[in-house]
Amino acid sequence: MDKKKLEIMLQRCVGFREPKLELEQYVTPAPLAAELLILANLKGDIHTKVVYDLGCGTGRLGIGAALLGARLVICVDRDSSALAIAKKNAEKFALDNIEFILADVRDISGSADTVVQNPPFGVHVRGADRAFLEKALEIAPVVYSIHKRETRDFVLRYVRELGGKVAELMPVSFELPRSYDFHRKERKFIEVDIYRIRRLRDG
Repeated sequence: MDKKKLEIMLQRCVGFREPKLELEQYVTPAPLAAELLILANLKGDIHTKVVYDLGCGTGRLGIGAALLGARLVICVDRDSSALAIAKKNAEKFALDNIEFILADVRDISGSADTVVQNPPFGVHVRGADRAFLEKALEIAPVVYSIHKRETRDFVLRYVRELGGKVAELMPVSFELPRSYDFHRKERKFIEVDIYRIRRLRDG
């Protein structure tokens, strides 16, 4: 499956009904999700692999990984309403290789080949992104993660502290539609980085 086809399929996934600001709930745009997932698949990190989507929200990354032939996808989120939407989105594609877990990412255990995630940026809850990086590198040797461009220095440093290495970094822009009452514009563009991170002890 090419990137454009995956993007079109992921656009069928509906977003949050009432996004929670304290959880920094923003829908991962389909073009951004497709960009990350196609990169991961080209690197051999999706097809036939066990993939976790941490903080899955409405499920675009996890569903995309399932569509690309992951052996099993585990979608984790602490918000039951978001998880319900993700399940409904997955049902549109009749996927049998995807599961959903209601839990805080800090409380999960297990082992995966790959983690894909679009964690909170840590804007409204300082340090919220740290727990995701910590758990991701604990359960998988390869992690794909999205972070705001302005936090690049921190992410690079923190990944090293966790015993990881940024193997690749891809700067991208994504379009963010108006999600909360305090947003003044109907849409704006956010500058982010897609990281491919490896645990050093796994080579």
